[in-house]
Amino acid sequence: MHTEKISVRVTETRQTVEVVVFDKRAERIQVVIGEGIHCVKCDLTPTRNGLAYAGTVVGREIVYERSREQVQADIDRVNPAVRKSGRR
Repeated sequence: MHTEKISVRVTETRQTVEVVVFDKRAERIQVVIGEGIHCVKCDLTPTRNGLAYAGTVVGREIVYERSREQVQADIDRVNPAVRKSGRR
């Protein structure tokens, strides 16, 4: 199994942190910050203009600086069968 990691920016300190992706969809990205018993899940949702994803963890705002279209393209590239599934 491949563990996907993305870089997010903590807006308060402008520090870049690498986090593990738990679930990735165009409408929501769920990430895990930390390891072991000290891990915390966070939901990143698209911003109003759709140019980034934002969420809060332990009172701090984090931002994933990729647009909704870029994330959907990443999902389609990794698993093209997901996009083509549907009713027959």
